[in-house]
Amino acid sequence: MKQELKIAVIGGGSSYTPELIEGFIQNYETLPVTEIALVDIPDGLRKLTIVGQLAERMIAASGLPVKLTMTMDRRSALEGAAFVTTQLRVGLLEARAWDETIPLKYGMIGQETTGPGGMMKALRTIPVLLDICKDMEELCPDAWLLNFTNPAGMVTEAIHKHSRIRSIGLCNSPIAAYKWLSSLYKVPVERIHCEFVGLNHLHWISKVTIDGESKLEELLDNREGYSARNVPQFAWNGTLLQALKAIPSYYLKYFYLQREMLEEQVQAASRGETRAETVQRLENELFEIYRDPELKEKPKQLEQRGGAYYSEAAVKLMNSLYNNSSDVQTLNVANQGTLDFLPDDACIEVNCRVTGQGPVVQPVTVIPEAVKGLIRSIKTYERLAIEAAVTGDRGLALLALAHHPLTSSVSAAENMLAEMLEQNRRYLPRFFAAIH
Repeated sequence: MKQELKIAVIGGGSSYTPELIEGFIQNYETLPVTEIALVDIPDGLRKLTIVGQLAERMIAASGLPVKLTMTMDRRSALEGAAFVTTQLRVGLLEARAWDETIPLKYGMIGQETTGPGGMMKALRTIPVLLDICKDMEELCPDAWLLNFTNPAGMVTEAIHKHSRIRSIGLCNSPIAAYKWLSSLYKVPVERIHCEFVGLNHLHWISKVTIDGESKLEELLDNREGYSARNVPQFAWNGTLLQALKAIPSYYLKYFYLQREMLEEQVQAASRGETRAETVQRLENELFEIYRDPELKEKPKQLEQRGGAYYSEAAVKLMNSLYNNSSDVQTLNVANQGTLDFLPDDACIEVNCRVTGQGPVVQPVTVIPEAVKGLIRSIKTYERLAIEAAVTGDRGLALLALAHHPLTSSVSAAENMLAEMLEQNRRYLPRFFAAIH
């Protein structure tokens, strides 16, 4: 008989948690979860209570023997866990608003997972995740940590470098791509195969087949492509797509259409419509819906959030690890020679076969020559930013920004960095430890 499973959800008060609970219920026969511990911080108590009560109603309606706990005690949640998921936001949406708006003052893109805003999120997040890993090393050393806290690739690489915990990063972009293709071609996802190459939020789909037949050429004529609600909608340049011979992640619009995206961000900020403000309104609406004592299922409105399907991807990964399924999923894992132009310990986003011992990277057969330079540049930025997060070194943080293509001026970036660090002072003690 297979072991019973405890799952610890760090950031349990997240609006995405009902999707996670739904996944556990739907997959109970193959993933027999017996305990789910939702853990959050005191500032998240209200959300945790609302989401936790909805989760209790969902479990009760399912009739499954699953125990659910809500706690502020992270250590009790972690003790004995087989899987740990992290879906947290250090600084809450207030900090996201800083990430999105301060760079605009300096003529640069403000975004929560790339560029200066993405770096600030990494600086806040990486030390917290490493503290969680220290607790895991003591309380559940054999657990898998499934991280979908952004910037997921950087956070996962930091864990690989500075912790003994087994960790896999995952993103909703690949699963969203499959859902887009399934809808476009009216076929189940099982008949579709995509080859992904790149980094988290910086990947390209270099192969698409349905029942073995290539669909890439015709998809390159689709200038709308697959997209997300959290990225402004601009059509791709058709000539670029044909020359790339690959479908870019929608986050690459910040690189390939930087001027248009920056202008749109400036206008949105002037209207009070930054993504942080939009998400805040969506979350307020969702939590009002969640409070309904008659609600016993995940509401459709959750799909309006940009991170929809994260939890679906997480449950699928847990299921495959637990059952040694050997199915192919797109994950953030150590490079280990897969991309020969990156270090072995660099975290990349590629297809992996998921076994009971962990993911096995599948060979990448097509790497467009034109994308290698950008991948290399962003990976240099990521590695510098990770070390800045761990050490609190301002020089490394500026050097990281200097290597990022969305940095238009190092002089402006130095002033911007100083302002962003000061704004985030309470979340970045390492950067202020030596300053009196």
